Amino acid sequence: MKFIFKIILLAFLTISGCKPKQIDKTKPRLETPQVEFTQFDLGESDLPKLKREVNDYELIFTPEQLEKLTSIIREFQKETTNQIALVSIDSIGKYTDFDQFAIDLSNYNEVGIKGKDNGLTIVFSKKLRKLRISTGYGIEKILTDEICKKVIDETIIPEFKNGEYYNGIEKGITELIAKWK
Repeated sequence: MKFIFKIILLAFLTISGCKPKQIDKTKPRLETPQVEFTQFDLGESDLPKLKREVNDYELIFTPEQLEKLTSIIREFQKETTNQIALVSIDSIGKYTDFDQFAIDLSNYNEVGIKGKDNGLTIVFSKKLRKLRISTGYGIEKILTDEICKKVIDETIIPEFKNGEYYNGIEKGITELIAKWK
């Protein structure tokens, strides 16, 4: 009987000594994901290395929207070999000129096929309220600065003003592709 009592006492002490970790419910567990460039993401010139067709560093698009935009761009590239890169970014680093940042970003990432210069980069920032379409030399005669400005002013910006960033970008890309074919 004493032996059973000792086992029960030992079991009780062991169990009571293992306290579960208390969860502090006053602190929110989910934080908004932050996208920041690390030294490994940035090149020598303070420009990120683009990893895909759509690079949403501002976290503006839903996964479904990212998939749809990527699909539109890839299908167009498959048909024509023309390349499009889309970048949302909340900072231009050491740059002071957004337009120069967009041009340098496109050149640094070599958007377009070498020799054809058939690349187009759309860089925008919700935070900075800036947008730039940068074209390769091979398509400047087709998608002129005037055409790009018209797409920005009449298609993309009106949607942005309504907070519809996806609609603005999708309509803008679709219009640019139609004029480019």
